[in-house]
Amino acid sequence: MMISKKGRYTLRVMVDLAENSDGGYVMLKDIAERQELPEAYIIRIMEFLSEHGMVDIMDEEQKYHLSMPPAEYSVGKILRLAEGTLAPVECLDCKSGKCERSEKCSTLPMWKEVDRLINGYFDNLSLEMIMNMPKEER
Repeated sequence: MMISKKGRYTLRVMVDLAENSDGGYVMLKDIAERQELPEAYIIRIMEFLSEHGMVDIMDEEQKYHLSMPPAEYSVGKILRLAEGTLAPVECLDCKSGKCERSEKCSTLPMWKEVDRLINGYFDNLSLEMIMNMPKEER
């Protein structure tokens, strides 16, 4: 499993919003400056997140904020939204259907356990928990 730029940047933007909103809106240009990302890319991320109810947008001023408190956002949900899946192998991805070799596959139990560990870790990690991590550990 490789998290794409979209997944990494989406998570960075969400953490930035959580850390800098103080209950209010955060300006796009400030996020772009802190994250060293192009404003156009952040706009696409925010539109995507808004469509899925993750952020609220004040369009006329290009300001954003989280729709819920940081503790209510799991990293797993954010990454799955951006990536589609966190499955370590294609045969575990629900979209690909059941693998024709699954009944005979000697490695399938291992991949299922890896998938369970990855999803469990990310699902139990919230934006608030990331915010509370020492900066040097992020």
